[in-house]
Amino acid sequence: MTETILMLPVVWKLAYAATAVVIAGFIRGYSGFGFSMITVVSLSMVFKPVEVVPVVLLLEIGASSMLLPQVWRKVDWRSLGWLCIGMAVGTPVGVAVLVNVPVQPMRAAIAFIVIILVLLLLSGFSLKKKPGTPATLATGLASGTLNGAATIGGPPVILFFFSSQAGVDISRASVIAYFFATDILASIICLVRGLVLQQTLVLTAALLIPLVIGIQAGNRSFFRTEPETFKKRVMVLLMILSLVSLVRSFL
Repeated sequence: MTETILMLPVVWKLAYAATAVVIAGFIRGYSGFGFSMITVVSLSMVFKPVEVVPVVLLLEIGASSMLLPQVWRKVDWRSLGWLCIGMAVGTPVGVAVLVNVPVQPMRAAIAFIVIILVLLLLSGFSLKKKPGTPATLATGLASGTLNGAATIGGPPVILFFFSSQAGVDISRASVIAYFFATDILASIICLVRGLVLQQTLVLTAALLIPLVIGIQAGNRSFFRTEPETFKKRVMVLLMILSLVSLVRSFL
């Protein structure tokens, strides 16, 4: 089954990938997160994870570059600094996992981790007070490891900000800034380890227009709809994609 999917004609793979990127871009433009989780799970159905991760990292940098100038003044820079320190330590560990773990276990691990984190978000998990420095560093470490291994480093940080008492604007802005830093670091590490190949750049270039379309549409929607309603729909979509990917991994 896996081999059949991976051998689909290139044109169908690109059409599928473009559709996934538009949808993920819309969600990213609106909520400030979700792009990597959706694209990694979606694109891993037609590409190998080791091929998908560098592409998603480069697309994430493009997405953050479009959104960050608009939210710069609302970022919680103090928390972001400690998160980035933890992320810098964890990311090389995650990239090493990406290189050495076989395809099917990687798919299963990605799907399982996303399901657990989505369940936490859907459960309405919230913090009674702002985490201290040790907890912030630990969150960054967990995020860096997941980001380097499968570009799903967002959920720990999303939980950190969106479960706190910070407003939606501050949480969204801080998440956008964090993704920009993490994806630049992870992309550099992937480049050093030889994971960024010519086909990586070609696929990234092919998906830039779908990315821009999705980001712009989602960013406009942020100012017109209820954040909580939309975030719940995002979590449901992530849960469905993760369950499908997990079942396919075992099959």
